[in-house]
Amino acid sequence: MRWNGQTLVAEAPTALPGLARLNNLVRSVQTPEFAGITFHEVLAKSALNHVPGASTVMPFAWTINPYRGCSHACVYCFARPTHSYLEFDEGKDFDQQIVVKVNVGEVLERELAKKSWKHPAVALGTNTDPYQRAEGRYALMPSIIRALAGSGTPFSILTKGSLLRRDLDLISEAAEVVPVSIAMSIAIYDDELQQSIEPGTPSTKARLATVSAVRERGLECQVFLMPVLPLLTDTVEHLDRAFGMAAASGASSVVYSALHLKPGVRQWFFAWLEREHPELVSPYARIYAKGAYAPKEYREWLAARAKPLMRKHGLNRARPAGTTGGPSWSQAAPTRSAPGGFAPVGFAPASVLPSFGPVGDSQPMLF
Repeated sequence: MRWNGQTLVAEAPTALPGLARLNNLVRSVQTPEFAGITFHEVLAKSALNHVPGASTVMPFAWTINPYRGCSHACVYCFARPTHSYLEFDEGKDFDQQIVVKVNVGEVLERELAKKSWKHPAVALGTNTDPYQRAEGRYALMPSIIRALAGSGTPFSILTKGSLLRRDLDLISEAAEVVPVSIAMSIAIYDDELQQSIEPGTPSTKARLATVSAVRERGLECQVFLMPVLPLLTDTVEHLDRAFGMAAASGASSVVYSALHLKPGVRQWFFAWLEREHPELVSPYARIYAKGAYAPKEYREWLAARAKPLMRKHGLNRARPAGTTGGPSWSQAAPTRSAPGGFAPVGFAPASVLPSFGPVGDSQPMLF
């Protein structure tokens, strides 16, 4: 969907040094509905992204990212450094300069129709969120879902967006013909903290209601309690509340992991700490002194604290798919024609359906 009548921003090289050199930039749009955010509409040359080294680094080989940058503005988002590819920064630009692939559905349909496409599973939401706020206006996901289901391609969706509920009819239809996986990322169960560190996201309550809506459709929905923030969300009180609320929402299972601070994200996160929790700057510097991951000792301590609480809320019975805590698949066998009249062509075996984190790594890079 285009926003006719909205403010157009000149694509001058001095204003947009990276984007201005692209020959597929349609226009840049600002609208009062999204104050402070600029949407850069581009014509995508491809929709499917091949993940290099998927067999050893990531458990899925293909992804789709209809957006680059994310107005959810999660301080800890692991994808921030990817924005530098167009000379944007990892901070405010990631939150406010959003690249929109306005033709992604059309391009995807063509790619999936190629004889060379073998229908491996495709993951959405592994980089930036496909159901961020702009999706309410651009509505790119319905065409993506139809194309994947119509070609017989299994897919997974990981999101923080309650806008997923808009497409539940379509997702339910797709799940009848291809394996479909849904996971909702809900890390913070303290409203004040959630609005501070995830200022552009739906509330925790709204996301839990989305989990319930998915489950009411008979689909599995896993909750990703990621990241657990040391000294902020790793208390017994917070974890107990988190697991309890996830269980009450009907979540199929819950997986958790400690905060991961890769270069580019680390600086932005520490800037937030200095503003909001200056007393925690030194403790965090010690925890992450040796690298991007919380040390093994902390992860073991967190597991010892979390596992009894998961058992308490009956969440230990569900086993996440894959080795890294990726979501389970809602069903394994198709039963009827795909939406739009296309018959599924083939299906990936369960062993290659995508999970969301690095293989064999106890700290999935989801956040």
